[in-house]
Amino acid sequence: MTDEIVIKAEGLTKRFGDFTATDHVTFEVRKGEIFGFLGANGAGKTTAMRMLCGLSQPSDGKATVAGYDVATEYEQVKRHIGYMSQKFSLYDDLTVEENLVLFGGIYGMPRKKVQDKITELLQELGFESERKTMVKSLPLGWKQKLAFSLAIFHEPSIVFLDEPTGGVDPVTRRQFWELIYRAADNGITVFVTTHYMDEAEYCDRVSIMVDGRIDALGSPMQLKQQFHGNSMYDVFYALARTAKRGD
Repeated sequence: MTDEIVIKAEGLTKRFGDFTATDHVTFEVRKGEIFGFLGANGAGKTTAMRMLCGLSQPSDGKATVAGYDVATEYEQVKRHIGYMSQKFSLYDDLTVEENLVLFGGIYGMPRKKVQDKITELLQELGFESERKTMVKSLPLGWKQKLAFSLAIFHEPSIVFLDEPTGGVDPVTRRQFWELIYRAADNGITVFVTTHYMDEAEYCDRVSIMVDGRIDALGSPMQLKQQFHGNSMYDVFYALARTAKRGD
């Protein structure tokens, strides 16, 4: 992790009519940082993430991602980030290799680089024997690892992970976090939302949203001290119970 700021939000706000989904959110994320973005359902974290990914225009405030303005340079933002959701974004009726070739083309990577990257990636994941396997035949944990690898296949400076470990067992979740650590060690900034409070402990810093605002921001240790909690669950519960709006 370095001191270079790669995500910066200042008063970032999104309104839908009279409803303010994200309310003047301000924070910074550094290069190579694992940044946890937490909040109960309806807190506004998905809306904020969509703005940061260049998928939704802010109503007020501003934000830059990888040095690009999310409101005016959103196409550049999209080129410099990776994204993975709980649904994985894989094509089940294509093979592992075909998925990698497809996404390499979508990202505009040269064909030779795509082939070299595929060989490197399959070796790294231990998937060499699965090159021609249909994705729908893979175990859930393998799909998860492949989806993360696709999200960083084009070597983005930032990857956004939207509840990427939902529905998988604890062992597989731990293995997935080893991939996250490796990406961060390689200088990729990881911006992750999760409902698992044990995963919040793995982050360098965590923000917790309540009713569209960031009500807490700091390292897991700092937040546990601030809210007199033994775990991040204690911290999250102390804040979530103050929420006034529902799901």
